[in-house]
Amino acid sequence: MDRETDGTLTDTYVAAIQHDRADVPDDATLVGVVRKPTPWFHAAVDENRAALAPSAELLETFQATVDDLKMRGICAEGAHNAAWDEVGFEAAYRDHLEESADARAALADVVDRLEDGESLALVCYENTDKKRCHRTVLRDVLETEGAEVRD
Repeated sequence: MDRETDGTLTDTYVAAIQHDRADVPDDATLVGVVRKPTPWFHAAVDENRAALAPSAELLETFQATVDDLKMRGICAEGAHNAAWDEVGFEAAYRDHLEESADARAALADVVDRLEDGESLALVCYENTDKKRCHRTVLRDVLETEGAEVRD
């Protein structure tokens, strides 16, 4: 890619957008990457690419594990992060991105858009200051495929 003309890739979470705390370029297209966006999520982003979200099965397994850990007395943030490891979330999500035809097509589209000079910001629900999130894995995958990532 020609780094002089390519768009940049960043990420944020929806509450940061809603409270004007998102650190994204002004011209960035806000691309939701959630499986089931709420109406208020749709209102905060320019588009949603559900194919780039974790699979429904992974999300269900993850949430059941989070709920179980919380029932055992672990705080919400701790349960979230512990469940991430317990279900092998990152590896399962990477497998989904590699094996799903819809996800592969969506990844290729994002890379093409970046190569065409469009700046994109990936958006989901999680505040990554406190919780692990698929957005960071997705950014890594896109960077591996040639996208310029802005920190």
